[in-house]
Amino acid sequence: MSDRPGTRRSALTVWGWLTLVLLVVGVVVLGGALGGAMLLNRTDETSRQLIDDIQPARVASYRLQAALSDQETAVRGYVIAADPQFLAPYYDGQRNEQSAAQAIRKLLDGRPELLNDLDAVESAAAAWRSRYAEPLIASVTPGVPSLVTKANVEAGKTQFDSLRALFDIQNEHLATARTDALGQLTTARAWRDRVLGAMIAAFLITGFAMAILIRNTVTRPLEALAAACRRITKGSFGEKIIPQGPRDIRSIASDVEDMRQRIVDELEASRAARELLDEQAGELRRSNAELEQFAYVASHDLQEPLRKVASFCQLLEKRYGDQLDERGKQYIDFAVDGAKRMQVLINDLLTFSRVGRLNSTQVRVNLDTVLDAAIGNVSTAIEESGAEITRSGPLPQVLGDPTLLTMLWQNLVSNAVKFRRDDQTPRITIACEPGSGEAEGQWVFTFSDNGIGIADEFVDKVFVIFQRLHARDAYSGTGIGLALVKKIIEHHGGTISIDTSYNDGTRFQFTLPVITTPTHQPQLEGTAS
Repeated sequence: MSDRPGTRRSALTVWGWLTLVLLVVGVVVLGGALGGAMLLNRTDETSRQLIDDIQPARVASYRLQAALSDQETAVRGYVIAADPQFLAPYYDGQRNEQSAAQAIRKLLDGRPELLNDLDAVESAAAAWRSRYAEPLIASVTPGVPSLVTKANVEAGKTQFDSLRALFDIQNEHLATARTDALGQLTTARAWRDRVLGAMIAAFLITGFAMAILIRNTVTRPLEALAAACRRITKGSFGEKIIPQGPRDIRSIASDVEDMRQRIVDELEASRAARELLDEQAGELRRSNAELEQFAYVASHDLQEPLRKVASFCQLLEKRYGDQLDERGKQYIDFAVDGAKRMQVLINDLLTFSRVGRLNSTQVRVNLDTVLDAAIGNVSTAIEESGAEITRSGPLPQVLGDPTLLTMLWQNLVSNAVKFRRDDQTPRITIACEPGSGEAEGQWVFTFSDNGIGIADEFVDKVFVIFQRLHARDAYSGTGIGLALVKKIIEHHGGTISIDTSYNDGTRFQFTLPVITTPTHQPQLEGTAS
Protein backbone atom coordinates (compact mmCIF):
# COMPACT_ATOMS: atom_id res chain seq x y z
CA MET A 1 0.00 0.00 0.00
CA SER A 2 1.63 3.26 -1.11
CA ASP A 3 1.74 6.42 1.04
CA ARG A 4 -0.54 9.28 0.14
CA PRO A 5 1.16 12.43 -1.17
CA GLY A 6 1.34 15.14 1.42
CA THR A 7 3.34 17.88 2.98
CA ARG A 8 6.95 17.67 4.09
CA ARG A 9 5.81 16.89 7.63
CA SER A 10 4.15 13.69 6.48
CA ALA A 11 7.43 12.61 4.88
CA LEU A 12 9.19 12.61 8.27
CA THR A 13 9.03 9.71 10.68
CA VAL A 14 8.19 10.01 14.37
CA TRP A 15 11.86 9.59 15.18
CA GLY A 16 12.70 12.35 12.67
CA TRP A 17 10.34 14.81 14.35
CA LEU A 18 11.57 13.87 17.79
CA THR A 19 15.16 14.25 16.63
CA LEU A 20 14.40 17.70 15.26
CA VAL A 21 12.72 18.84 18.49
CA LEU A 22 15.46 17.32 20.63
CA LEU A 23 18.08 19.04 18.47
CA VAL A 24 16.42 22.41 19.11
CA VAL A 25 16.23 21.64 22.80
CA GLY A 26 19.87 20.59 22.77
CA VAL A 27 20.95 23.87 21.13
CA VAL A 28 18.94 25.87 23.67
CA VAL A 29 20.31 23.87 26.55
CA LEU A 30 23.89 24.06 25.26
CA GLY A 31 23.69 27.81 24.75
CA GLY A 32 22.11 28.32 28.14
CA ALA A 33 24.66 26.02 29.74
CA LEU A 34 27.59 27.91 28.19
CA GLY A 35 26.15 31.29 29.17
CA GLY A 36 25.30 30.04 32.63
CA ALA A 37 28.79 28.56 33.03
CA MET A 38 30.39 31.86 32.06
CA LEU A 39 28.15 33.79 34.45
CA LEU A 40 28.74 31.30 37.24
CA ASN A 41 32.48 31.53 36.65
CA ARG A 42 32.26 35.34 36.74
CA THR A 43 30.18 35.19 39.91
CA ASP A 44 32.57 32.75 41.56
CA GLU A 45 35.60 34.85 40.61
CA THR A 46 34.03 38.05 41.90
CA SER A 47 32.93 36.32 45.10
CA ARG A 48 36.41 34.89 45.55
CA GLN A 49 38.05 38.30 45.08
CA LEU A 50 35.62 39.87 47.51
CA ILE A 51 35.87 37.17 50.17
CA ASP A 52 39.44 35.98 49.76
CA ASP A 53 41.24 39.20 48.66
CA ILE A 54 39.54 42.54 49.20
CA GLN A 55 37.92 41.91 52.58
CA PRO A 56 41.07 40.31 54.13
CA ALA A 57 43.13 43.17 52.61
CA ARG A 58 40.92 45.71 54.41
CA VAL A 59 41.46 43.85 57.68
CA ALA A 60 45.21 43.80 57.05
CA SER A 61 45.19 47.55 56.31
CA TYR A 62 43.53 48.18 59.68
CA ARG A 63 46.27 46.10 61.34
CA LEU A 64 48.89 48.10 59.42
CA GLN A 65 47.40 51.42 60.56
CA ALA A 66 47.10 50.18 64.12
CA ALA A 67 50.76 49.10 64.08
CA LEU A 68 51.85 52.60 62.93
CA SER A 69 49.63 54.24 65.55
CA ASP A 70 51.29 52.02 68.21
CA GLN A 71 54.70 53.19 67.00
CA GLU A 72 53.73 56.87 67.27
CA THR A 73 52.28 56.39 70.75
CA ALA A 74 55.36 54.44 71.90
CA VAL A 75 57.74 57.22 70.71
CA ARG A 76 55.83 59.92 72.56
CA GLY A 77 55.73 57.82 75.74
CA TYR A 78 59.46 57.08 75.59
CA VAL A 79 60.36 60.71 75.04
CA ILE A 80 58.30 61.77 78.07
CA ALA A 81 59.32 58.94 80.46
CA ALA A 82 62.81 58.11 79.14
CA ASP A 83 61.94 54.48 80.02
CA PRO A 84 63.20 51.89 77.46
CA GLN A 85 60.14 49.75 78.21
CA PHE A 86 58.06 52.23 76.25
CA LEU A 87 60.00 51.33 73.10
CA ALA A 88 58.70 47.72 73.10
CA PRO A 89 55.41 48.70 71.36
CA TYR A 90 57.48 50.70 68.91
CA TYR A 91 59.49 47.70 67.73
CA ASP A 92 56.46 45.34 67.93
CA GLY A 93 54.55 47.81 65.78
CA GLN A 94 57.30 47.68 63.15
CA ARG A 95 57.09 43.89 63.01
CA ASN A 96 53.28 43.99 62.82
CA GLU A 97 53.57 46.65 60.13
CA GLN A 98 55.82 44.42 58.00
CA SER A 99 53.54 41.40 58.51
CA ALA A 100 50.42 43.37 57.53
CA ALA A 101 52.16 44.92 54.51
CA GLN A 102 53.26 41.48 53.25
CA ALA A 103 49.71 40.16 53.68
CA ILE A 104 48.29 43.13 51.75
CA ARG A 105 50.78 42.67 48.89
CA LYS A 106 49.90 38.98 48.63
CA LEU A 107 46.15 39.60 48.73
CA LEU A 108 46.19 42.50 46.26
CA ASP A 109 48.63 40.95 43.79
CA GLY A 110 47.58 42.16 40.33
CA ARG A 111 45.78 45.23 41.69
CA PRO A 112 48.45 47.98 41.20
CA GLU A 113 45.99 50.81 41.96
CA LEU A 114 45.52 49.46 45.48
CA LEU A 115 49.17 48.50 45.98
CA ASN A 116 50.14 52.12 45.18
CA ASP A 117 48.28 53.16 48.34
CA LEU A 118 50.30 50.63 50.33
CA ASP A 119 53.56 51.91 48.80
CA ALA A 120 52.61 55.46 49.71
CA VAL A 121 51.81 54.49 53.32
CA GLU A 122 55.06 52.54 53.70
CA SER A 123 57.13 55.37 52.19
CA ALA A 124 55.50 57.92 54.48
CA ALA A 125 56.00 55.63 57.50
CA ALA A 126 59.65 55.11 56.64
CA ALA A 127 60.11 58.90 56.23
CA TRP A 128 58.41 59.54 59.60
CA ARG A 129 60.70 57.08 61.34
CA SER A 130 63.90 58.33 59.67
CA ARG A 131 63.17 62.05 60.02
CA TYR A 132 61.36 62.17 63.31
CA ALA A 133 61.08 59.00 65.36
CA GLU A 134 64.63 57.64 65.14
CA PRO A 135 66.40 61.03 65.73
CA LEU A 136 64.06 61.77 68.63
CA ILE A 137 64.69 58.35 70.22
CA ALA A 138 68.42 58.83 69.82
CA SER A 139 68.29 62.21 71.52
CA VAL A 140 66.75 60.78 74.71
CA THR A 141 69.02 59.50 77.46
CA PRO A 142 67.47 56.44 79.17
CA GLY A 143 66.49 57.27 82.77
CA VAL A 144 66.84 61.03 82.24
CA PRO A 145 63.52 62.66 81.33
CA SER A 146 63.90 65.23 78.62
CA LEU A 147 61.93 68.27 77.80
CA VAL A 148 60.27 67.99 74.41
CA THR A 149 59.84 71.30 72.74
CA LYS A 150 56.53 72.29 71.29
CA ALA A 151 58.18 72.59 67.89
CA ASN A 152 59.26 68.95 67.97
CA VAL A 153 55.79 67.81 68.97
CA GLU A 154 54.14 69.84 66.21
CA ALA A 155 56.63 68.53 63.64
CA GLY A 156 55.98 64.93 64.61
CA LYS A 157 52.21 65.49 64.70
CA THR A 158 52.27 67.11 61.24
CA GLN A 159 54.23 64.24 59.72
CA PHE A 160 51.95 61.59 61.29
CA ASP A 161 48.84 63.53 60.26
CA SER A 162 49.99 63.23 56.64
CA LEU A 163 50.34 59.49 57.27
CA ARG A 164 46.79 59.39 58.63
CA ALA A 165 45.59 61.11 55.45
CA LEU A 166 47.16 58.26 53.48
CA PHE A 167 45.31 55.82 55.77
CA ASP A 168 42.03 57.45 54.80
CA ILE A 169 42.90 57.31 51.10
CA GLN A 170 43.81 53.61 51.39
CA ASN A 171 40.62 52.80 53.28
CA GLU A 172 38.54 54.71 50.78
CA HIS A 173 40.09 52.92 47.80
CA LEU A 174 39.60 49.50 49.47
CA ALA A 175 35.98 50.38 50.26
CA THR A 176 35.48 51.45 46.64
CA ALA A 177 36.99 48.15 45.43
CA ARG A 178 34.61 46.25 47.74
CA THR A 179 31.63 48.27 46.47
CA ASP A 180 32.64 47.65 42.84
CA ALA A 181 32.99 43.90 43.51
CA LEU A 182 29.55 43.82 45.15
CA GLY A 183 28.11 45.64 42.16
CA GLN A 184 29.72 43.20 39.72
CA LEU A 185 28.44 40.30 41.82
CA THR A 186 24.91 41.70 41.78
CA THR A 187 25.06 42.24 38.01
CA ALA A 188 26.37 38.71 37.39
CA ARG A 189 23.64 37.24 39.56
CA ALA A 190 21.00 39.23 37.72
CA TRP A 191 22.26 37.95 34.36
CA ARG A 192 22.44 34.43 35.76
CA ASP A 193 18.79 34.68 36.81
CA ARG A 194 17.85 35.99 33.37
CA VAL A 195 19.64 33.12 31.61
CA LEU A 196 18.03 30.59 33.96
CA GLY A 197 14.61 32.13 33.34
CA ALA A 198 15.22 32.03 29.59
CA MET A 199 16.22 28.36 29.82
CA ILE A 200 13.09 27.53 31.82
CA ALA A 201 10.94 29.40 29.35
CA ALA A 202 12.65 27.60 26.47
CA PHE A 203 12.01 24.25 28.18
CA LEU A 204 8.35 25.09 28.73
CA ILE A 205 7.88 26.29 25.16
CA THR A 206 9.72 23.25 23.79
CA GLY A 207 7.70 20.89 26.00
CA PHE A 208 4.46 22.48 24.86
CA ALA A 209 5.55 22.28 21.23
CA MET A 210 6.59 18.64 21.69
CA ALA A 211 3.25 17.80 23.30
CA ILE A 212 1.37 19.35 20.36
CA LEU A 213 3.69 17.61 17.89
CA ILE A 214 3.27 14.21 19.54
CA ARG A 215 -0.48 14.73 19.76
CA ASN A 216 -0.83 15.56 16.07
CA THR A 217 1.78 13.25 14.57
CA VAL A 218 1.73 10.24 16.91
CA THR A 219 -1.19 10.08 19.32
CA ARG A 220 -4.02 10.84 16.93
CA PRO A 221 -2.86 8.45 14.16
CA LEU A 222 -2.27 5.73 16.77
CA GLU A 223 -5.68 6.36 18.35
CA ALA A 224 -7.30 6.04 14.94
CA LEU A 225 -5.37 2.84 14.27
CA ALA A 226 -6.24 1.44 17.73
CA ALA A 227 -9.94 2.29 17.28
CA ALA A 228 -9.98 0.52 13.92
CA CYS A 229 -8.24 -2.51 15.46
CA ARG A 230 -10.79 -2.62 18.30
CA ARG A 231 -13.66 -2.55 15.84
CA ILE A 232 -12.02 -5.34 13.87
CA THR A 233 -11.49 -7.46 17.02
CA LYS A 234 -15.20 -7.07 17.79
CA GLY A 235 -16.01 -8.70 14.49
CA SER A 236 -15.93 -5.92 11.88
CA PHE A 237 -13.37 -7.74 9.74
CA GLY A 238 -14.52 -5.97 6.62
CA GLU A 239 -13.45 -2.53 7.88
CA LYS A 240 -10.46 -1.22 5.95
CA ILE A 241 -7.64 0.55 7.82
CA ILE A 242 -6.59 3.88 6.24
CA PRO A 243 -2.90 4.78 6.95
CA GLN A 244 -2.26 8.31 8.23
CA GLY A 245 0.35 10.27 10.17
CA PRO A 246 4.15 10.06 9.89
CA ARG A 247 5.75 7.63 7.50
CA ASP A 248 6.60 4.92 10.03
CA ILE A 249 3.09 4.98 11.58
CA ARG A 250 1.61 4.76 8.10
CA SER A 251 3.87 1.78 7.49
CA ILE A 252 2.57 0.13 10.67
CA ALA A 253 -1.01 0.81 9.62
CA SER A 254 -0.29 -0.73 6.22
CA ASP A 255 1.13 -3.83 7.88
CA VAL A 256 -1.94 -4.09 10.13
CA GLU A 257 -4.18 -3.73 7.10
CA ASP A 258 -2.26 -6.52 5.34
CA MET A 259 -2.65 -8.65 8.46
CA ARG A 260 -6.39 -7.91 8.54
CA GLN A 261 -6.74 -8.96 4.94
CA ARG A 262 -4.74 -12.12 5.65
CA ILE A 263 -6.98 -12.91 8.64
CA VAL A 264 -10.08 -12.40 6.54
CA ASP A 265 -8.72 -14.79 3.93
CA GLU A 266 -7.79 -17.33 6.61
CA LEU A 267 -11.22 -17.04 8.22
CA GLU A 268 -12.89 -17.72 4.94
CA ALA A 269 -10.66 -20.71 4.42
CA SER A 270 -11.17 -22.01 7.96
CA ARG A 271 -14.95 -21.92 7.95
CA ALA A 272 -15.17 -24.94 5.70
CA ALA A 273 -12.49 -26.71 7.76
CA ARG A 274 -14.38 -25.90 10.99
CA GLU A 275 -17.57 -27.38 9.60
CA LEU A 276 -15.65 -30.51 8.68
CA LEU A 277 -14.07 -30.64 12.14
CA ASP A 278 -17.48 -30.29 13.76
CA GLU A 279 -18.70 -33.26 11.78
CA GLN A 280 -15.61 -35.27 12.75
CA ALA A 281 -15.96 -34.28 16.42
CA GLY A 282 -19.56 -35.47 16.41
CA GLU A 283 -18.48 -38.75 14.89
CA LEU A 284 -15.73 -39.05 17.51
CA ARG A 285 -18.16 -38.42 20.36
CA ARG A 286 -20.50 -41.07 19.00
CA SER A 287 -17.59 -43.45 18.59
CA ASN A 288 -16.41 -42.84 22.17
CA ALA A 289 -19.92 -43.43 23.49
CA GLU A 290 -20.12 -46.67 21.55
CA LEU A 291 -16.69 -47.70 22.91
CA GLU A 292 -17.80 -46.99 26.47
CA GLN A 293 -20.94 -49.03 25.96
CA PHE A 294 -18.90 -51.79 24.35
CA ALA A 295 -16.47 -51.82 27.31
CA TYR A 296 -19.29 -52.32 29.79
CA VAL A 297 -20.99 -54.98 27.68
CA ALA A 298 -17.71 -56.72 26.96
CA SER A 299 -16.73 -56.75 30.63
CA HIS A 300 -20.01 -58.37 31.67
CA ASP A 301 -20.09 -60.76 28.69
CA LEU A 302 -16.46 -61.78 29.33
CA GLN A 303 -16.86 -62.25 33.06
CA GLU A 304 -19.99 -64.43 32.74
CA PRO A 305 -18.22 -67.24 30.78
CA LEU A 306 -15.25 -66.97 33.14
CA ARG A 307 -17.50 -67.41 36.14
CA LYS A 308 -19.05 -70.47 34.46
CA VAL A 309 -15.64 -71.94 33.65
CA ALA A 310 -14.50 -71.50 37.23
CA SER A 311 -17.80 -72.79 38.64
CA PHE A 312 -17.93 -75.92 36.46
CA CYS A 313 -14.27 -76.67 37.08
CA GLN A 314 -14.95 -76.57 40.79
CA LEU A 315 -18.01 -78.84 40.30
CA LEU A 316 -15.86 -81.28 38.32
CA GLU A 317 -13.34 -81.35 41.12
CA LYS A 318 -16.08 -81.82 43.73
CA ARG A 319 -17.96 -84.60 41.89
CA TYR A 320 -15.14 -86.45 40.19
CA GLY A 321 -12.30 -85.54 42.50
CA ASP A 322 -11.91 -89.09 43.78
CA GLN A 323 -11.56 -90.30 40.19
CA LEU A 324 -8.86 -87.77 39.21
CA ASP A 325 -5.22 -88.17 39.84
CA GLU A 326 -2.99 -85.33 41.11
CA ARG A 327 -2.27 -84.06 37.59
CA GLY A 328 -5.98 -83.83 36.80
CA LYS A 329 -6.65 -81.88 40.00
CA GLN A 330 -3.71 -79.61 39.15
CA TYR A 331 -5.19 -78.95 35.70
CA ILE A 332 -8.52 -78.01 37.27
CA ASP A 333 -6.72 -75.67 39.73
CA PHE A 334 -4.90 -74.04 36.82
CA ALA A 335 -8.18 -73.48 34.99
CA VAL A 336 -9.88 -72.00 38.07
CA ASP A 337 -6.89 -69.78 38.85
CA GLY A 338 -6.69 -68.57 35.25
CA ALA A 339 -10.38 -67.71 35.21
CA LYS A 340 -10.10 -65.78 38.47
CA ARG A 341 -7.00 -63.91 37.27
CA MET A 342 -8.81 -63.06 34.05
CA GLN A 343 -11.68 -61.61 36.07
CA VAL A 344 -9.26 -59.50 38.15
CA LEU A 345 -7.50 -58.35 34.99
CA ILE A 346 -10.77 -57.31 33.33
CA ASN A 347 -11.85 -55.38 36.44
CA ASP A 348 -8.45 -53.63 36.66
CA LEU A 349 -8.59 -52.71 32.99
CA LEU A 350 -12.06 -51.24 33.41
CA THR A 351 -10.89 -49.26 36.44
CA PHE A 352 -7.86 -47.96 34.55
CA SER A 353 -9.94 -46.91 31.54
CA ARG A 354 -12.52 -45.11 33.69
CA VAL A 355 -10.04 -42.79 35.47
CA GLY A 356 -10.91 -39.18 34.61
CA ARG A 357 -13.74 -40.12 32.24
CA LEU A 358 -16.79 -41.42 34.10
CA ASN A 359 -18.49 -40.04 37.19
CA SER A 360 -15.45 -37.90 38.06
CA THR A 361 -16.19 -35.39 40.83
CA GLN A 362 -14.25 -32.38 42.09
CA VAL A 363 -14.73 -31.64 45.80
CA ARG A 364 -12.56 -30.73 48.75
CA VAL A 365 -11.06 -34.01 49.90
CA ASN A 366 -9.44 -34.52 53.30
CA LEU A 367 -6.49 -36.77 52.45
CA ASP A 368 -6.33 -38.10 56.01
CA THR A 369 -9.89 -39.36 55.59
CA VAL A 370 -9.32 -41.15 52.27
CA LEU A 371 -6.01 -42.56 53.56
CA ASP A 372 -7.86 -44.05 56.54
CA ALA A 373 -10.41 -45.55 54.14
CA ALA A 374 -7.64 -47.03 51.98
CA ILE A 375 -5.93 -48.55 55.04
CA GLY A 376 -9.26 -50.05 56.08
CA ASN A 377 -9.66 -51.64 52.65
CA VAL A 378 -6.34 -53.51 52.99
CA SER A 379 -6.50 -53.99 56.76
CA THR A 380 -6.30 -57.80 56.48
CA ALA A 381 -2.94 -57.66 54.64
CA ILE A 382 -1.67 -55.03 57.09
CA GLU A 383 -2.62 -57.13 60.11
CA GLU A 384 -1.09 -60.30 58.66
CA SER A 385 2.21 -58.57 57.89
CA GLY A 386 2.25 -56.42 61.04
CA ALA A 387 2.90 -53.32 58.91
CA GLU A 388 3.45 -49.99 60.66
CA ILE A 389 2.19 -46.82 58.98
CA THR A 390 3.47 -43.44 60.22
CA ARG A 391 2.39 -39.96 59.16
CA SER A 392 4.63 -36.94 59.73
CA GLY A 393 1.58 -34.79 60.46
CA PRO A 394 -1.95 -34.00 59.29
CA LEU A 395 -2.36 -34.24 55.53
CA PRO A 396 -3.87 -31.27 53.63
CA GLN A 397 -7.09 -30.95 51.74
CA VAL A 398 -7.01 -31.07 47.94
CA LEU A 399 -9.55 -30.68 45.18
CA GLY A 400 -10.31 -34.02 43.55
CA ASP A 401 -12.27 -37.25 43.30
CA PRO A 402 -12.46 -39.04 46.70
CA THR A 403 -12.88 -42.49 45.15
CA LEU A 404 -9.81 -42.10 42.91
CA LEU A 405 -7.71 -40.69 45.76
CA THR A 406 -8.71 -43.62 47.94
CA MET A 407 -7.55 -45.97 45.15
CA LEU A 408 -4.28 -44.00 44.98
CA TRP A 409 -3.45 -44.59 48.66
CA GLN A 410 -4.78 -48.16 48.56
CA ASN A 411 -2.46 -49.17 45.70
CA LEU A 412 0.58 -47.54 47.31
CA VAL A 413 -0.06 -49.16 50.71
CA SER A 414 -0.85 -52.61 49.26
CA ASN A 415 2.30 -52.48 47.10
CA ALA A 416 4.43 -51.57 50.12
CA VAL A 417 2.96 -54.50 52.10
CA LYS A 418 3.21 -56.92 49.18
CA PHE A 419 6.83 -56.18 48.26
CA ARG A 420 8.20 -56.39 51.81
CA ARG A 421 11.39 -58.05 52.98
CA ASP A 422 11.02 -61.46 54.52
CA ASP A 423 13.12 -60.62 57.56
CA GLN A 424 11.65 -57.20 58.36
CA THR A 425 8.32 -55.81 59.50
CA PRO A 426 6.94 -53.44 56.84
CA ARG A 427 7.30 -49.80 57.85
CA ILE A 428 5.60 -47.09 55.81
CA THR A 429 6.23 -43.35 56.30
CA ILE A 430 4.00 -40.69 54.72
CA ALA A 431 5.12 -37.02 54.72
CA CYS A 432 3.86 -33.82 53.09
CA GLU A 433 5.22 -30.30 52.69
CA PRO A 434 4.56 -27.24 50.51
CA GLY A 435 6.51 -27.25 47.27
CA SER A 436 9.05 -24.63 46.21
CA GLY A 437 10.78 -23.64 42.98
CA GLU A 438 9.33 -25.68 40.12
CA ALA A 439 6.85 -27.24 42.59
CA GLU A 440 5.53 -23.86 43.75
CA GLY A 441 1.77 -24.05 44.35
CA GLN A 442 1.89 -27.85 44.84
CA TRP A 443 1.84 -30.19 47.82
CA VAL A 444 4.86 -32.52 47.73
CA PHE A 445 4.11 -35.98 49.21
CA THR A 446 6.72 -38.58 50.16
CA PHE A 447 5.70 -42.24 50.51
CA SER A 448 8.57 -44.39 51.82
CA ASP A 449 8.80 -48.07 52.74
CA ASN A 450 11.52 -50.50 53.79
CA GLY A 451 10.68 -53.14 51.18
CA ILE A 452 12.73 -54.81 48.48
CA GLY A 453 13.06 -51.57 46.50
CA ILE A 454 13.18 -50.95 42.75
CA ALA A 455 16.38 -51.02 40.70
CA ASP A 456 17.35 -47.80 38.92
CA GLU A 457 16.82 -49.27 35.47
CA PHE A 458 13.17 -50.02 36.29
CA VAL A 459 12.09 -46.67 37.85
CA ASP A 460 10.29 -45.65 34.64
CA LYS A 461 9.02 -49.08 33.60
CA VAL A 462 7.04 -49.69 36.81
CA PHE A 463 4.51 -47.01 35.77
CA VAL A 464 3.80 -48.77 32.45
CA ILE A 465 0.60 -50.84 32.35
CA PHE A 466 1.10 -54.64 32.63
CA GLN A 467 4.78 -54.10 33.49
CA ARG A 468 5.89 -56.75 35.99
CA LEU A 469 9.35 -57.04 37.55
CA HIS A 470 8.79 -60.42 39.25
CA ALA A 471 7.34 -63.80 38.36
CA ARG A 472 3.64 -64.36 39.08
CA ASP A 473 4.40 -67.18 41.50
CA ALA A 474 6.61 -64.81 43.57
CA TYR A 475 4.24 -61.83 43.79
CA SER A 476 0.63 -61.76 42.69
CA GLY A 477 -0.97 -58.94 40.72
CA THR A 478 -1.73 -57.77 37.20
CA GLY A 479 0.91 -55.03 36.81
CA ILE A 480 -1.66 -52.25 36.64
CA GLY A 481 -1.40 -50.81 40.18
CA LEU A 482 1.38 -48.23 39.73
CA ALA A 483 0.14 -47.34 36.23
CA LEU A 484 -3.24 -46.62 37.85
CA VAL A 485 -1.51 -44.53 40.56
CA LYS A 486 0.28 -42.42 37.94
CA LYS A 487 -2.91 -41.90 35.94
CA ILE A 488 -4.86 -40.80 39.04
CA ILE A 489 -2.14 -38.31 40.06
CA GLU A 490 -1.82 -36.86 36.55
CA HIS A 491 -5.63 -36.63 36.34
CA HIS A 492 -5.50 -34.41 39.44
CA GLY A 493 -2.76 -32.19 37.95
CA GLY A 494 0.26 -33.72 39.69
CA THR A 495 3.36 -35.76 38.88
CA ILE A 496 4.99 -38.84 40.41
CA SER A 497 8.55 -40.16 40.46
CA ILE A 498 10.79 -42.53 42.39
CA ASP A 499 13.61 -41.17 44.54
CA THR A 500 16.62 -43.21 43.40
CA SER A 501 18.82 -41.78 46.18
CA TYR A 502 16.77 -43.67 48.78
CA ASN A 503 18.43 -47.05 49.47
CA ASP A 504 16.36 -48.48 52.36
CA GLY A 505 13.43 -49.55 50.18
CA THR A 506 11.23 -47.58 47.82
CA ARG A 507 10.35 -43.90 48.08
CA PHE A 508 7.67 -42.39 45.86
CA GLN A 509 7.44 -38.60 45.52
CA PHE A 510 4.31 -37.12 44.01
CA THR A 511 2.58 -33.73 43.90
CA LEU A 512 -1.00 -32.51 44.06
CA PRO A 513 -2.10 -28.89 43.46
CA VAL A 514 -2.80 -26.59 46.40
CA ILE A 515 -6.37 -25.29 46.54
CA THR A 516 -6.06 -21.65 45.39
CA THR A 517 -9.67 -20.71 44.68
CA PRO A 518 -12.66 -21.16 46.96
CA THR A 519 -15.24 -23.74 45.96
CA HIS A 520 -18.91 -23.90 46.87
CA GLN A 521 -18.84 -27.69 46.91
CA PRO A 522 -19.08 -29.30 50.34
CA GLN A 523 -15.97 -30.64 52.06
CA LEU A 524 -15.74 -34.42 52.04
CA GLU A 525 -15.22 -35.83 55.53
CA GLY A 526 -15.39 -39.52 54.58
CA THR A 527 -15.67 -41.86 51.63
CA ALA A 528 -16.91 -45.28 50.88
CA SER A 529 -14.36 -48.05 50.59
